[in-house]
Amino acid sequence: MLTADEIEALFTRSDGSFACARWGRPIAPVIFGVEDTTLSVVKGALEAVMLLSGHKMAETDPELGSNFMTFFFREWSELPEVSGLDRLIPDLGPLVVRLEQEDANQYRIFRFDEAGAIRACFVFLRMDEHLSAVPAETLALSQVVQSALLWSDLAFQDRSPLAIAGERVILRPEIAALLRAAYDPVLPAAASDPSHALRLMARMGPLQ
Repeated sequence: MLTADEIEALFTRSDGSFACARWGRPIAPVIFGVEDTTLSVVKGALEAVMLLSGHKMAETDPELGSNFMTFFFREWSELPEVSGLDRLIPDLGPLVVRLEQEDANQYRIFRFDEAGAIRACFVFLRMDEHLSAVPAETLALSQVVQSALLWSDLAFQDRSPLAIAGERVILRPEIAALLRAAYDPVLPAAASDPSHALRLMARMGPLQ
């Protein structure tokens, strides 16, 4: 069972600020750079997490068309070549340079609405040797759960949100319970006060 302090830590960023946000609109996904088999795995992970949280998916987003974009590629230098991506990510050029210098293999960008809820998410996965060795189901579920809420930039550095159950990869039960609690309609879609962790814990209860 997660304590209030452990929950608070999952949403406390490296600068010391607390920020927890869920999606405020149905998720309309699009995935680039994968074959149909991997595409179905990613969409299956999305459907499973949305079913768990009680949130919805949609074919299109009325404002953006797609509001959850996932890109699979080999080199960061490929991103500036994607038509129109620089309009969605205004600082794309400097970002690519920085990620190349850091030898990063993944990056996630959120956009928020006026209430602070998530309205869009862009996930970039550079399929280096490490990520290429991760089974598609594991990679997909990990990326989806990390995109379903605004977690701390330090969350899951020491421990994955996933667990092994027999031959299957699943969400750790306490993370699944926390995700469902965060989507409780009684709670606000976004919170910046650490006391929000107490409200989350109160709604996890038997779900853990």
